[in-house]
Amino acid sequence: MLADIKYDIVVAKDGSGDFETVQAAVDSIPENNAQRVTVYLKKGTYKEKIRIPENKPYITFVGEDVRETILTFDDAKAKRHADGTKYENSEIPSSYLFAADFTAHNITFENTASNKEPAGQAMAAEVRGDRMVFENCRFLGHQDTLLADGTGRQYYKNCYITGTVDFIYGSATAVFDECEIFSRDRHNGYITAPSTSPEQKYGFVFLNCELVGEAPQSTVYLGRPWRPYGSTAYINCYMDDHIRPEGWNNWRDESREKTARFAEYNSRGPGANISGRVEWSRQLTDEEAKKYTVKNILSGNDGWDPIKLLIFNNK
Repeated sequence: MLADIKYDIVVAKDGSGDFETVQAAVDSIPENNAQRVTVYLKKGTYKEKIRIPENKPYITFVGEDVRETILTFDDAKAKRHADGTKYENSEIPSSYLFAADFTAHNITFENTASNKEPAGQAMAAEVRGDRMVFENCRFLGHQDTLLADGTGRQYYKNCYITGTVDFIYGSATAVFDECEIFSRDRHNGYITAPSTSPEQKYGFVFLNCELVGEAPQSTVYLGRPWRPYGSTAYINCYMDDHIRPEGWNNWRDESREKTARFAEYNSRGPGANISGRVEWSRQLTDEEAKKYTVKNILSGNDGWDPIKLLIFNNK
């Protein structure tokens, strides 16, 4: 499949490509480009900050092998600059993806700050552009692994996302389709922390995903509202026994129980304890669940179809 793709730029650490670093390849792409530019990343661990600004849309990353094509860094909130000042959130992400129409396939996005000891907020990727697609990608971190933010639409297909606390969070409308959501070993974990605006119909939607991990039994919440109208829905998902019976947390604010939009449909597995869920979450009806499709959630006014941008899973 990869052999059939035409690449505009090749990145290789050994010097066999056009560039040895990913950021150099990005920097070579003209601002406000109107044609898609496909960048092939050969196997390697690229320890560098990746920055794709708003004025560089239509970039595609394709990795040679998802487990061996790694974009990584180790900044975190707990670290300090040389002058002793703390990192700001905008400085932390290993990859900073702000341009619209970005797609990534077979790429690992990683933040290793907490691999040895807790380091607080440490994003592997901050994703803010509209019409973003991630296919066969991995997002590795601990706290705040993936910031899916902004007002745009994001689609994650067959991805692996791991973390401990609020490791999928932000305000975007995002669909996670057939993804594996892995909770690392920690008590009192939280998978999502949506900050959805009240105007948004959908926030984070998990379709046919698997929630697994190494966290102890009944220690991980499905989510908590970072902002009052945070929205998360799990549709046809498997949940292992690390999920807490009550499912959801109000972030120490009872008023958010009246505004947060948390829902499930057809959850299965030892963590799918419908009778134990908090009263302010919802179990969707069959008719309501039928509306949770990729098309209904992401098409928008421009009729965007992320399925057409898939390389491996285009059905």
